[in-house]
Amino acid sequence: MDIVLLFPGQGSQKPGMGKDLHDAFPAARAAFERVDAALGVSLSRLCFEGPADELTLTHNAQPALLAHGAALWAVVRDRVGPRVRAAAGHSLGEFTAYHAAGSIELPGAARLVRRRGELMYRNGVERPGTMAAIIGELQRPIEEICREASAAGEVVPANYNDAMQIVISGEVAGVQQAMALAKAAGARRALPLPVSGAFHSPLMAPAADALRVAIADATLAPPRFPVWSNVTEQPVTDPTEAAALLVRQLTSPVRWAGEVRALAAAHPGALFVEMGPGAVLSGLVKRIVPAVRTQTCGTAAEVEQLMELAA
Repeated sequence: MDIVLLFPGQGSQKPGMGKDLHDAFPAARAAFERVDAALGVSLSRLCFEGPADELTLTHNAQPALLAHGAALWAVVRDRVGPRVRAAAGHSLGEFTAYHAAGSIELPGAARLVRRRGELMYRNGVERPGTMAAIIGELQRPIEEICREASAAGEVVPANYNDAMQIVISGEVAGVQQAMALAKAAGARRALPLPVSGAFHSPLMAPAADALRVAIADATLAPPRFPVWSNVTEQPVTDPTEAAALLVRQLTSPVRWAGEVRALAAAHPGALFVEMGPGAVLSGLVKRIVPAVRTQTCGTAAEVEQLMELAA
């Protein structure tokens, strides 16, 4: 059985995440301890106890999700690793995927994504922006809607999650205008998202410039298995290309739907395993390619299930 690993992005975090892993598996406990030591704060306590509003802050949510994914991988790696053919992650999750593929050790990965979150948050303060989810079938292309709405303020598609869910990002006035145009074009709902900035849009350019320096300092190694890019929808095995694409990701749309279709075509019959809290990515995968088999792996009980499947 071939396996494709999927790592979720910001928004999947929730208080209590990882507590059962920490208590059940020494390898998971060690992973959380390494992240705490690397950051000089008890991030694990924030994962386990909250509060939710503090965990949701960009500079906390991103390393918290990395820590949770890394803890899961530390537990299942020996059993599951030989079956893994590829990995992918949604936005922040792509960094976790590179850690699982051996491109960056956990302490360095924790510091890098903490820095990424800080840069994104600061960028949002200095150049305010927002995001919104457009849900339902549109009678006009979302790109056309965003171009028209940009007369009020720059706005672009940010996440192509599936055919019925696209996230837009940009200046507040532009996003509001695009939401109104999307509703007029048939969207069932247009929902503002509780984010601290216009992620995956040109507004993030200053953060991307600083992230380039941080990634260069981190020094990526070649991944042991391909990690698929949100930007190109293609597998990446070269660390120089990986570093460049991780920078571009901040200002480019997450092309998740196309990425999943390409992964499913490249690995027919593979089990797609979501390594993180919840089932957001598994749900998207089933809507994008209904025939794909999925498995969630975010709790101690789900770890046991995956280990049995991989036996």
